[in-house]
Amino acid sequence: MGATLHQPLNNLDQWDDFVEGRYREGRSKEEFRVYDAQAQPGVAEFYRLNHENQTVDYVLGKEREYFSLNKGKKTIWEAAEFLNTLVDDSDPDTDLTQIEHLLQTSEAMRRDSQPRWMILTGFLHDLGKCLCLYGEPQWGVVGDTFPVGCAWSEEIVYPEYFYPAPADPATGVPTRPGNPDRNVPEYQTKYGIYEPNCGLENVHMSFGHDGYIAEVMKRYLRTEALYMLRFHSFYPWHRHGAYDHLANSQDRAMLPWVLKFNQYDLYSKGHTKPDVKALKPWYDDLFAEFLPERVAW
Repeated sequence: MGATLHQPLNNLDQWDDFVEGRYREGRSKEEFRVYDAQAQPGVAEFYRLNHENQTVDYVLGKEREYFSLNKGKKTIWEAAEFLNTLVDDSDPDTDLTQIEHLLQTSEAMRRDSQPRWMILTGFLHDLGKCLCLYGEPQWGVVGDTFPVGCAWSEEIVYPEYFYPAPADPATGVPTRPGNPDRNVPEYQTKYGIYEPNCGLENVHMSFGHDGYIAEVMKRYLRTEALYMLRFHSFYPWHRHGAYDHLANSQDRAMLPWVLKFNQYDLYSKGHTKPDVKALKPWYDDLFAEFLPERVAW
């Protein structure tokens, strides 16, 4: 059966559970490839859509649309409550709100006495998923991120989905079309539209919640925090070393912070539901320390 016959994941909690399982400590590259391909057909369909549609033109268009931050101003709690509307009532496996998920990450950091700016980053990191509420498809909100405008790395999960599938013998039509950027010669070179070691901040990443929340917060947070936000889903780089030819010395210095952050992002979920009412005063003080009362989204 072709990938197009499967249904993609239908809610963000399913996506989070998949990522946590795939990047479990001790799992080899070979194991996660088998896990993806054989056990998660919905994930395969998600990545087919993602890889076919995340083109240079698509990314540049979404950056113009969202990086101008014209969706109005909200407090952090208002943004989190807005995100709460993403909870899928049909999902029997979770009764946690999105705010409670955010607090699980930030509270794990707080228990480990991480710096206050990092605890704040833990709370903020998934707020960009509100893109779904603006009408963006899930494949344009979550998923591993990667540069556009240069050759795709084999370390990107499901790299075959960037290319057409073999033609159906009966019709002669490819069973999947692939990404049209494959037909642009410049985009298929090692450096593409970039210069060697130009720095990841100058690279256009596939569009999603990571880049969006980093843009929202770039006026307020330190460099380490912005790397955590912008690149926490850039697994080809921070797990497999891909695209180092685009990285500069600052990127390499920030890499340990991204890896430190990801341990909390992936493994902070537990069975204890955070008490939002009890925790709110502490987080009110934290938000006021770093952020204005209302932030442009």
